Amino acid sequence: MCDRPTSSPRWFHGPVTVDELARPVSRRVLGTETLLVLGLSLGQSAVYALVSLVAKLTASGGLSKQTAALNTSASARPYLDLTYQLLGIVFALLPVLLAVHLLARDPGDPARTLGVDLRRPGSDLARGAGLAALIGLPGLALFWVAAQLGVNATLVPAALPDLWWAVPVLILAAVQNAVLEEVIVVGYLVTRLRQLNWRLGAVLATSAVLRGSYHLYQGFGAFVGNAVMGLIFGWFYLRTRRVAPLIVAHTLLDVVAFVGYALLPRSWFGWL
Repeated sequence: MCDRPTSSPRWFHGPVTVDELARPVSRRVLGTETLLVLGLSLGQSAVYALVSLVAKLTASGGLSKQTAALNTSASARPYLDLTYQLLGIVFALLPVLLAVHLLARDPGDPARTLGVDLRRPGSDLARGAGLAALIGLPGLALFWVAAQLGVNATLVPAALPDLWWAVPVLILAAVQNAVLEEVIVVGYLVTRLRQLNWRLGAVLATSAVLRGSYHLYQGFGAFVGNAVMGLIFGWFYLRTRRVAPLIVAHTLLDVVAFVGYALLPRSWFGWL
């Protein structure tokens, strides 16, 4: 004779109620979620960047003799290369959709939580342009100093073939970088860390160090410059709750770097 269970299985009691679905998510779940999102996106990039830095430091000639190339060709066949480039841009944005999806569990509209709605397009564009100028000019000076000190690799912002689709792809890559980094490392991460009751200083420092870390493949100067940028962007988000201006600023910075390098004479960029 079989023993009968002392309690019925969970599914026997019927579907999950609305009240159960609305229960607050525990801090442990939020922490695990945050680590998973980062592990699938920029946290993973930070680990690879650290390994790349170690490889450059231990290579013949040291860090200053190495090259860090962005936006490289993926195939010698032009239209296959274009396909790879577009697929890379699309799939790189999936963690952003995941983060927005997870934020949708919180009260309110995730687009408003992140500040990526279209309520203030003029203000977002103006503030973004101002931030780009604030970050861009000192950033160029820092790159020059880092190059003179030998603490950066030689940077190649764009290494695509000279084809009709190169500039549009570089612009799309700039937009993808901006959306991915600002939504994940500022909007999503800052929101989750504040929900986990982290102090403001720790939140800003974590966001900034993460931003610097996934640029380590370029060298120590890139780490410092991007960490400072992260502090400014994190502070701006805490003050305004708007990620849209950060996306505008980051897009402008990357478009100037990528497209400028692709179109202007290489002799102009020897200091990189």
